[in-house]
Amino acid sequence: MFENKTVVITGGTGSLGKVLTRRLLSMNERKPKKIIIFSRDEAKQHFMRVEYLEKKKVTDEVIYRNFEQLLEFRIGDIRDYHSVCSVLRNADVVINAAALKQVPSCEYFPYEAVQTNITGPENIVRAIKEQDFKIETVVGVSTDKACKPINVMGMTKAIQERIFITANIFVPHTRFICVRYGNVLASRGSVIPLFHEQIRNGGPVTITTEDMTRFLLPLEKAVDTIFAAIKMAEPGETFIPNVPASRITDVAKALIGNRDVNIEITGIRPGEKIHEILVSDEEAWHTYTRGDYYVIKSMLPELLKTEEKESPLGKEYSSSDSIMTLKETKALLKKHNLMINHEIIEEGEVLR
Repeated sequence: MFENKTVVITGGTGSLGKVLTRRLLSMNERKPKKIIIFSRDEAKQHFMRVEYLEKKKVTDEVIYRNFEQLLEFRIGDIRDYHSVCSVLRNADVVINAAALKQVPSCEYFPYEAVQTNITGPENIVRAIKEQDFKIETVVGVSTDKACKPINVMGMTKAIQERIFITANIFVPHTRFICVRYGNVLASRGSVIPLFHEQIRNGGPVTITTEDMTRFLLPLEKAVDTIFAAIKMAEPGETFIPNVPASRITDVAKALIGNRDVNIEITGIRPGEKIHEILVSDEEAWHTYTRGDYYVIKSMLPELLKTEEKESPLGKEYSSSDSIMTLKETKALLKKHNLMINHEIIEEGEVLR
């Protein structure tokens, strides 16, 4: 999929970009010719470059000879068409991980979310079309919040999906596909780092509602989903991982263990869903199982080129469908080194 190719990761200094980069670099003789990290945060790029070069103490001149390295860093903004044109010029594969992701931020600054999450993807499509770039595949990274969206973040991500899917009609020489998944375990702003801090401080552990459930997705599985989509997806398809779910109260109880720490119910926050939904009732009638993934086929007839042999999913795919027990939840957290006795390393974003 990647051998001798140039891969551009927009928003590549985030937690997903770091693990994605690490996986690409580990491919040895089949690794890409070039991996380009495109983002607007020079500090995050600096720390990621230092980590890649395996240096402990450096000065700013480590940026020299940047363009000769396998892992290249580019300062730029997905919102700026000229920046996008510049970074995509020699790309073969583009993974769009650039986004405003925090629900409250997007609620308070909705137009900022529109510029990053909608104008950004449109700039990618426009650049490929107008500049006639010979890009093979573009992957749009989406979220469960794009499914039946009730907040600005989800609304803008839902539009991103449609921009990329429709692009297959107007830019047929490039394959545009999407991946959609829920909250990643221990990612920045998620409950597990919060619970760790609350438990270490003696509590209470705050939960918005006892009924809340969430998919528990390891970051490696998020990367697996991107790779699976690049390998198997047809133009316009959206790949969704089939992953376990748990009650948030069980996550808290598993982390608290035998400690004398109370759980406090605080009430639903603005824009928050009780359950994560990755496939809606409406989408379920054109969603099919493919290996460990659900695949939503485009509703556009121009993109439905192959008939599926199996029956469609036919029902909503929600985190409330198949919930793990407390014992199973604890085992999963242990497996991914997320219990209190394991330190979660955060450098702006989690490195897992």
